[in-house]
Amino acid sequence: MARTTERLPLKGNSPGTGQEVMLHRYGSPGNGPKAYLQASLHADETPGMMVMHHLIPLLDRADEEGRLSGEIVVIPYANPIGLGQIVNQSQLGRYALNGDGNFNRNWPDLVALAGDTALDELERKLSDDALKNTIAIRQLFRRVLLEREPRDLLESLRLTLAREAVDADIVLDLHCDDDALMHAFLIPQHWPEAADLVAELECRAALLAEDSGGASFDEAFSTPWIKLAKRYPDCSILPACLAATVELRGRNDVSDELGRKDAAALFNFLRHRGFIRSEGADPEIPALLCEATDLAATDVVRSPAAGILAYNVDIGDQIRKGEVVAWLIDPAAEQPLEGRQAIKAGTSGLVLSRNSHKYVSAKDSIAKIVGKDLIEGRDGGYLLED
Repeated sequence: MARTTERLPLKGNSPGTGQEVMLHRYGSPGNGPKAYLQASLHADETPGMMVMHHLIPLLDRADEEGRLSGEIVVIPYANPIGLGQIVNQSQLGRYALNGDGNFNRNWPDLVALAGDTALDELERKLSDDALKNTIAIRQLFRRVLLEREPRDLLESLRLTLAREAVDADIVLDLHCDDDALMHAFLIPQHWPEAADLVAELECRAALLAEDSGGASFDEAFSTPWIKLAKRYPDCSILPACLAATVELRGRNDVSDELGRKDAAALFNFLRHRGFIRSEGADPEIPALLCEATDLAATDVVRSPAAGILAYNVDIGDQIRKGEVVAWLIDPAAEQPLEGRQAIKAGTSGLVLSRNSHKYVSAKDSIAKIVGKDLIEGRDGGYLLED
């Protein structure tokens, strides 16, 4: 079951240029359950690439010892486009510079892409046999993606990644926040099933939303199963793809020490899920450090105006609704001490993240506070930061 490395060329936007996605595959397509892991879809978020640097040797060793099962696909950098977007020595890897927007938004809606005709054909194949239904649905989704021709570089990247992830049982998309504690985004239908992932990574928050509004990569593969289950309520359709966005702390949390720790956590998670046979007794799942909460209960604190931030809290602090998260300082105020306004918490809970840049514009997200009570205005629609 030796690892194979594949280099998948992308459609270039201009003559004389070319980029590729590199992936490592353990096992062979269709050989048992499949796990798909990718790093740095937001190319300026480096921690995931460091984790992959340490995870691949662990998988290689287990492979040499004959302990791997099924198929494991590892993509050490998921966004060669963003990796190359260096402007004035700053990497701009979150948004496409050609105006196509956030790399982790607007991923294909597989149900919509299939269309009514194909869905009617699918319905005739569905039954009360969940396993057969899963196979039929995956065949449809894969066919839908294979039939599409990319129009440009970004669509080529999206189709390349989606075609690899679409038939996976587990999809993990490794990101990071700005300055934050470890946390993960999941759909509620996968809780508490995904508690082992959250526990192994020592997450301080597990944020649940069936549809966060941004058509992010993970939801492109988890929510279609929910949509089909609602469309065909008399058929047995399971949420067959456990997909999660993992936020590996903050942007600057990049080191061998953290990379080894997080790689070991993902390795243990794959052991719990049967992809890696243990040498002895199976490892125990650590205790959870958080409870799962509705993403709509997380307050995305925003700046009311441009200015300089002076934080009143640290990440990891517990704060009450109405308390000051940060002071916003107006550098143009004629009376400096009067040019300060308080930015207050909209809920009580854990300070999960802060903005590392201390000069902000109006409406910039400056912090996230994980609460338990749904926040008015966040019980639907767009729940993400941008």
